[in-house]
This record gives sequence, C-alpha cells and structure tokens, in this order.
Amino acid sequence: MHGLKALSLIGLCMFVMFTPWGHAQKFSVLYDFGSGSQDPVQPSYSGIIAQGRDGNLYSTAPNSLANYDGGVFMISPSGAFKVLYNFTYGASGINPYSGLLLGTDGNFYGTTESEGINNGTIFKITPIGQFSVLYTFTGGSDGGHPYAPPIQAIDGNLYGTTSNGYSQSPYGTVYKLTPEGQLTSLYQFDQAHGASPYAPLIQGSDGNFYGETSAGGNLNLGVLFKISPAGKLIVLYNFDVTHGSQPFGPLVQGNDGNFYGTTFNGGTNGSGVIFQLKPNGRLKVIHNFEGTGGGFYPCTGLIQASDGNFYGTTHGGGPMDAGTIYRITPQGQYTVLHKFDGTDGKFPMVTLTQNTNGIFYGDTKQGGTVSTCNGNCGTFYSLDMGLPPFASLAPAAGKVGRKIEFLGQGFTGTTAVSFSGVAAKFDVVSDTFLTAAVPSGATTGFVSVTTPGGTLKSNRKFQVTK
Repeated sequence: MHGLKALSLIGLCMFVMFTPWGHAQKFSVLYDFGSGSQDPVQPSYSGIIAQGRDGNLYSTAPNSLANYDGGVFMISPSGAFKVLYNFTYGASGINPYSGLLLGTDGNFYGTTESEGINNGTIFKITPIGQFSVLYTFTGGSDGGHPYAPPIQAIDGNLYGTTSNGYSQSPYGTVYKLTPEGQLTSLYQFDQAHGASPYAPLIQGSDGNFYGETSAGGNLNLGVLFKISPAGKLIVLYNFDVTHGSQPFGPLVQGNDGNFYGTTFNGGTNGSGVIFQLKPNGRLKVIHNFEGTGGGFYPCTGLIQASDGNFYGTTHGGGPMDAGTIYRITPQGQYTVLHKFDGTDGKFPMVTLTQNTNGIFYGDTKQGGTVSTCNGNCGTFYSLDMGLPPFASLAPAAGKVGRKIEFLGQGFTGTTAVSFSGVAAKFDVVSDTFLTAAVPSGATTGFVSVTTPGGTLKSNRKFQVTK
C-alpha cells in the first residue's frame, strides 16, 4: 500500500522509583514526529536506533509527511531534530522499517521494505545525508522485503534477513553483503526451519549468528536459530504457545553468555513472554506478561544496559493501553518504569537504545500532541535512570592489533585506554569518538578509558579472538 499505512498483525505488533545511584528516574518527550512538514513519521519495528560517532541518534520511519514513503532522521540527545533523507517512489525503495546500523566506516546502513515497487533495497547513508543503494532484492533466491537493518560482523561483511512478503517461497532468507556490494544468499527458509524473519541478526561470542522467525517451525509459531557464517543453520527452539509464540524483536546476548528475547504472543496469559535461551537451545520463560496494566504484547526486543539489567517496551498496557517501558533482571524480577498515556506516545514498537551518556532513548508508533496524522505521528523520548556514562566498542571482539572504535563522551584529553588492565595505543578523533589497537597480552574482559572527567568502562566485555 502506497501512503501512510495502517497496521495489520503482524498487524497489531506492526499495531517514583530510584536507581541504585539515588537519582530519580525522568521520562521526557524530546520530539513529536509531525512537528515539521517534511518529517518521517510513525516509526515501526525493527526501527533500530543507532548512535553515531558524533553522539547523536539516527534511525528511520516507514512513512513521511513529505511524500508518504518514509525517511531517515537524526536527533540529538537533547532533542534537536533533523531530516536527513526522504525516500521517493522509485529505484531507491520506500518504507524503511529497518532503522540503522552504524558501520565501522562511520556511515549508516539500512533497508527498505519497498511495498509496491520492488522487493526492497539495502542502502548506505552518511551522517550528512548522502544516500546510495547498495543492493536491490529480486524476490527470488536472494529474498525480498527486509524489515531489519543488516549487522556488520567481525569479518567486516554485512549480514541480514529478508521476510519475503509473508507467504512467498522461499519464506525469507539470510544474506551476506560484501563491502563491494556482492550479495550471497546464505540460507532460504522453508517453513519447517522457520519463516518470515523480521528481527535483525546478532553475532554471538562464538562467531555464529543468532536470530528468530515470526512463523514456521513445528507449530508455525516461530523458531530460534543459529547460522554459521558459511550458511549452516540449526533450529535451536520451536515455539509452542506455552513458552511464547511469534517473536518480532531482536535477541541480545547477555554478559552471562545466554540469549534473551521476547515473544509477541503466547505464554501463561497469551500476552507474550520474556525468555532466556542457553546456547545449547534450552529455553526458560523468565516472565509472562499479564495482559493488563503491567504491559502486554511486546513487539520489541531487550537491551542489556550498563547496570546489567534488561530494558524493553510493550505495545499495550498502562491506563490507556498505550504501552509501557519496563526493566527486568536476569533472574526475572520485573518492574514497570513508565506507562504511556497517548500524549507522550502510544504503541512503542522499536527496541530501546542506551546512549553512552547512560540515558535510554526510544520512539513510539503513534501518539503525541501534534494535530498532524490525527495525533498519531509518534514521539521520540528519553528515560534517564541515573546510570553513569560508559564507553561502547565496535566491534566487540577482535585479534591483537585490530583497531577498535569507541563511542562515548569527554574523550578530549584522554590519558589511557586499557583492555582488561593492559595499556593500549589510542587516538582521540573527537570528544565523542576514539580508536585503540588491541594490545598484546590483552584477555577477554572490560575495557576502560581514562578521561579528565573520570574513567569510562565499556558496557560489554571485549572478546580477544585468536
């Protein structure tokens, strides 16, 4: 459908506390989509929000007031908003549901679903909005209609999934795209091993990729899978209603080595679950959504924040059934942090991100206070839980000698970078970006950056590979 699109199921899904540091939590609406006449609007899954080298946040929305075909936007941590690119009906593709990946070249990568034109595209866009198409899907063995952005693996290639339009054969694919633009279809889903993947892949600490499909498998309720860089796929788990069904949000690998995620449906109350998956495929439900004010129908995945807890959102719940933001510990202790009321947003469908300033950011599909879109253009918001700043690494694994990129703040005047206590050579590029080489003798562990304002610790362990 060309234009502002209603959600189908995929439909519905596509439809005073204190922190341990003693800071009161603070929720703020930073921007109402639709405030500008050219705004991208109604951000939807997967909608991944990427932090740039400049500390600003970048993402996409599948619709746009400029021409209804979607766009790319940038927003600062304080809420300064800028449209970088608006798609037009044509070869570039339309309807970028994906959100963005920050590549190691400093540019961003995403996909268009391209309903009604072609079978979708993979694109690159610079921080100042220079746009190029890297690949156009044919809908054949290479797949089509991607909803997720690619990820950049340790080998430098891009890997991602296509949904292939719900019911076409193959029922979605896993692909690899080289920096030169050569695409290889690594796997074609056949329903028995899954169908219709909508979430991005993640690369596990073992070098394999992990993901999920929203359908297919033994009961056509979706699967969790592992796939090697060479394309060998193993189904790790078939969903069965009791343990959840229809996952849409991305997985995350916790610091304990286990994987965590959500399902949109299923569980004890039929309202979705949060699960833990061990690398051997053993799955445990750690929370059943209750189906009432505490939240239900999670479209989004989880992030593990710098405090070690997981944070996410639900599509429904709260006094207006407009959705919630929640926190859950690895052991399953669940707390609702915010309940949307419509004016501050409605129906969050995009996984939260934590900026290196420690603050969480996200957006909602509908809601807000502007009259455009009948008050349903969506909002971009922040949630400050008082967590301290940290450093983020890309990639999060590498051999001795590899140059690693650091995102953060206050880097000007940095005096030391260390990998598990081993000093590294570094280069400060800007106040929000530096690089460092993995030093000889480094072992897997946290990385620290000593700045004039204090020491920043990485939010994840860095894995030293052979």
